[in-house]
Amino acid sequence: MKNPVIIKSFQNGLSIYLDEEMPFAELLNEIAFKFKESAHFFKDASMVISFEGRSLSDQEERQLVNTITANSSLNVICIMGKNEETNKNFVKALQKVSYHQQALENAGQFYKGTLKDGQVLETENSLIVLGDVYPGASVISNKDIVVLGGLYGHAYAGGNGEEGHFVVALEMSPEKLKIGDFKYKTSEKQSKWSIKPKIQPKIAYVKDGRVIMEPITKELLNDLPV
Repeated sequence: MKNPVIIKSFQNGLSIYLDEEMPFAELLNEIAFKFKESAHFFKDASMVISFEGRSLSDQEERQLVNTITANSSLNVICIMGKNEETNKNFVKALQKVSYHQQALENAGQFYKGTLKDGQVLETENSLIVLGDVYPGASVISNKDIVVLGGLYGHAYAGGNGEEGHFVVALEMSPEKLKIGDFKYKTSEKQSKWSIKPKIQPKIAYVKDGRVIMEPITKELLNDLPV
């Protein structure tokens, strides 16, 4: 019988190839075994992952991620999509975000974990969140905010009044977002729970007196007025 679960590494993440015919419950057991067996190798690394080889529902993807994290110390930042071009752009974006993370860690506050409804994280320094900010949760910084996960709650950057601050998130879908004195305005109606397993890294910054929110590209970050 062929190996039902094959794990291959790529830059900044893992590709997990799944048997197409094995019952899903048995596949979960195989995933648990694989990651428990290799837990010492991954340690507490933070990675993006992709699932290949079979079609999965959102619920099944979440079950797989939960099984992985329950059987290892691996921190799954998010799940990559299946589109090759999107993945290439994401890897470039993640490299840029990782660069900002390293720069901000020297002078900012680093928080690892998920912020849930009603929780508030506030600092005078730049803020890096390794995890999700759920609806109803708030992150507040006098400087910059980088969320290496999903931003679905409230974010307020640039509270020190200085120009050039920004908010970055690997999945950007905030209930409210403010940079300095400028609020981000959207015509889209936000649902109470809008978390999706696919990612679209974006950056929000102030330009011409209003908050602009755009997908992260290498070109954008090179020209960014921050």
